[in-house]
Amino acid sequence: MKTHHFALAAMASVCMLASGAAQAQDFAAGAVLVRARAVHMDSANQDSTGLGLAINNKTLPEVDFSYFFSKHIAAELILTVPQKHTLTSNGTAIGSLRHLPPTLTVQYHFDAPGFKPYVGAGLNYTRFSSVNILGGAADVKRNSFGPALQVGVDIPLTNTLYLNVDVKKVLIRTDVSAGGVKLGKFKADPLLVGVGLGWRF
Repeated sequence: MKTHHFALAAMASVCMLASGAAQAQDFAAGAVLVRARAVHMDSANQDSTGLGLAINNKTLPEVDFSYFFSKHIAAELILTVPQKHTLTSNGTAIGSLRHLPPTLTVQYHFDAPGFKPYVGAGLNYTRFSSVNILGGAADVKRNSFGPALQVGVDIPLTNTLYLNVDVKKVLIRTDVSAGGVKLGKFKADPLLVGVGLGWRF
């Protein structure tokens, strides 16, 4: 199933669950929500090098921390561990790299009976490391900054425990070079679909 189809199905399932969920507790100023998610990363894999570059899709762990400035406004820091990817050119493996993509978003949480939907926007910073492409003959720029968009929902299971579904679109792009000459830009720009649990403190 395509990731965007899975995202739509997940959100639809959440809405159905929400109809029978317990009344959501309001998030108050000073509240902290810690979530753990399993996230599927589906990269756009576009490039201007003419090499047909792509990284593999994968499922990865994610932990995030949300701090509420008010019942509606929160900031979320999204973290994972460095992720290793195989880099291919027109379907043939040419090397590997790791990326670490912390993201910070500002969210608006809506009032709704039985569940807590939200939208968010912010900034992603990605650090590329352990780059090994064509035995060192090619390289990528190590740092990437780009916008991130987010939509999700928290469904209360108890007064402090929530089921979470979250969808993010993150722009992750880097310059590709060989022999010190820029070949073009690679755009991973992944869609990230996550499901997990959140604990409110």
